[in-house]
Amino acid sequence: MDQGNYSRVDKFVLLGLCSSWELQYFFFMFFSFLYIAIVLGNLLIVFTVISEPALHTPMYIMLSNLSVLDVFLATYATPKMIHDFLHEPKTISFEGCMAQIFLLHVFAGGEMVLLVAMAYDRYVAICKPLHYATIMNSCKCTGLVVGSWVIGVMHSLSQLAFTVNLPFCGPNIVDSYYCDLTLVIKLACTDTYVPEVLVLLDSGLMGMTSFLLLLISYTVILVTVRRHSSAGMAKARSTLTAHITVVTLFFGPCIFIYAWPFSNLPVDKVFSVFSTVFTPILNPLIYTLRNKEVKSAIHKLKTQYVSSRLSSQFSLTQLDLLN
Repeated sequence: MDQGNYSRVDKFVLLGLCSSWELQYFFFMFFSFLYIAIVLGNLLIVFTVISEPALHTPMYIMLSNLSVLDVFLATYATPKMIHDFLHEPKTISFEGCMAQIFLLHVFAGGEMVLLVAMAYDRYVAICKPLHYATIMNSCKCTGLVVGSWVIGVMHSLSQLAFTVNLPFCGPNIVDSYYCDLTLVIKLACTDTYVPEVLVLLDSGLMGMTSFLLLLISYTVILVTVRRHSSAGMAKARSTLTAHITVVTLFFGPCIFIYAWPFSNLPVDKVFSVFSTVFTPILNPLIYTLRNKEVKSAIHKLKTQYVSSRLSSQFSLTQLDLLN
């Protein structure tokens, strides 16, 4: 159809999580608290890894990058959602909507690849421990981290290419709290069958490839761990539990959402919130509660901070006495 016959939509209306004002006030407080916790918890991990030389290893460098991605994944839509709980109508500009779609797929795609890289790191550490230092050198680690971001950007650009040039002339109502690509495409004033299939194939290829690589990696690792019963393997088993829990939390909602693509089920909102809010706050809890090195480093930083505060207060007291 000739796009010139349409007046282009300049904004979209978001229906949000619910219509009840009582629930929206509660959600405003609840998600505000969660968002602050996400940012502080994940930044604590990043700061801890940067500050503690003992954590300057591939696994913890990747963990700190996972925390950065989690902060971004929670930030692309959550502050807007929190703002909209107290405002009507809940609108977003066309450009803002496209930006949300782009950022979501950059961070989600990057996190998928990073989780695969973390699984590869654990595979080398457990299955080829004598060659770990040679294989997982600083160049390889940097390449894996940078590669996760690059692949995330490329994946997002390919998704956006299917959407940005579609003619949108109305309706402009999105039944979600953010611009969900699968819902936005259906609003185009044209046959969307081909874009829908391309988006599904693109996301499905990205998600299934990552999931299969993770499945293969952790299967091999678990078989290796089961064959040994040393103290080192017990530690590896504990680390693996944390990794597998994070992978399950991340891919579980994604698999459910894309199992029924381009449908608008009420439970989709629940899984979307889980992916963008609850997973980013659970990741730092899982890794800090199950990882002795991270807990020890955080305790060390806390001790150093308290000691420096006491020293500065003591110095000020001494100066006051001298004066």
